Amino acid sequence: MSTLLNLSCVFIVGMAISSQAAAQERTLDAYIQQAFQSNDGLRQQQFQLDKSLYALDEAKSLFLPNVSLQSSYTKASGGRAIDVPLGDMLNGVYTTLNTLTGTHRFPQLQNETITFNPDNYYDAHLHTTLPLVDAELWYNKRIKQQQITGQQAAVNVYKRELVRNVKTAYFQYYQAVRAVSIYNAALDLVAENIRVNQSMLANGVRNSTALTRSLSEQQRTLAQRNQAANTARNAKAYFNFLLNRPSADTILLDTSLFVLPGMLDTTGIDHREELEQWKVAEQTNALNLQLQRSYIIPQLSTFLDLGSQGVGTFDNQSRYYFWGVSLQWNLFAGGQHTYRARQAEADRRTAEAGYDQTAETLHLELTQSFNNYHSALETYQSTGAQLRFAQKYLNDQNKAYREGQLLYVELLDAQNQLTEASLEEDQAFAGVQIALADLERTQATYPLKSP
Repeated sequence: MSTLLNLSCVFIVGMAISSQAAAQERTLDAYIQQAFQSNDGLRQQQFQLDKSLYALDEAKSLFLPNVSLQSSYTKASGGRAIDVPLGDMLNGVYTTLNTLTGTHRFPQLQNETITFNPDNYYDAHLHTTLPLVDAELWYNKRIKQQQITGQQAAVNVYKRELVRNVKTAYFQYYQAVRAVSIYNAALDLVAENIRVNQSMLANGVRNSTALTRSLSEQQRTLAQRNQAANTARNAKAYFNFLLNRPSADTILLDTSLFVLPGMLDTTGIDHREELEQWKVAEQTNALNLQLQRSYIIPQLSTFLDLGSQGVGTFDNQSRYYFWGVSLQWNLFAGGQHTYRARQAEADRRTAEAGYDQTAETLHLELTQSFNNYHSALETYQSTGAQLRFAQKYLNDQNKAYREGQLLYVELLDAQNQLTEASLEEDQAFAGVQIALADLERTQATYPLKSP
């Protein structure tokens, strides 16, 4: 009878979640935070967000001066040349001047031949450019900012999906572990049946048929327990996979009573990041449209060169600066910018339509999740009542069997009903929690920390 009382405690009390619901929530939240830190899929999304941040930094840097060192050196001989008859043109004049002045101040000059390729010539300077007016750079920066918002939304979408998967895997593992416990309790019952049947057989009260049947039932229950244990191992491996942990790592389970939520909101999709992604896509395409139309705005920039150039010399005469401004105004490009603007407008309208369709889909998902949760809750409440009836039925049948008023097969049927009712309540409980996690996902209510 003590075994039956122990089984009663396992079946009736053991199927609740945690008498300390807050402690369970902390345990589950700790696992979720661990998944946020170590899940490889989420890390990939975070890397994409980092890439978007770097792209924005790059876009901002385009507004700053661009400084480069430019240098060249040439050594040449031969090639095209031009004769400069300096001696022929000036020597006669210089001779006359020397005669008139009675001096030799004006030397005789040689005719020169100057090649087009400079020999022993160098030019080294710092070249600085700075955009003054460039609408393309401004819109490009705005687009990069929007892309960061979109990627942040993508990270949060992945996080919310990960939260649902972790919670689902957690309660699936809980269900599998509880199933093993239920089969162990059933084995205890079968062992008690074997003991009673052996005693009755020894006393000549029963024949060996009941004992043989109980031994057969023991083997069947062992096979079911082994299958449940394998399911638990697989559930543990999947849960640890989500957390990027070794598959055999221990999972802490809080098992006692759980608190059901109150009224649930059926219209809360305003926080869904999927909608935010479509909003960002629409805004990005709107900026791209303005970017394609900004070709009509002239591009104005300035430049400054500071350096030295000369033929084998470096002095005050060789050093120089060179400053200027440049203007580029695209007046005609065969309609390229117009066609690009039309493409951007088509992309914007596509994003707008995608937002509307996604909103409708999310409303449908929320309604279905709400219905699934209430259906799972009703099923759980029904299985709870079924378990109580099965327990009472087994108590009555067990008493009748001990008094010799019942066949063993009838007692075995009552025991199997209790086992099945316990398994169904176990499954229904996990179904409630999984449905609640799905509802939480569709409403996007789980608090996410910034990555």
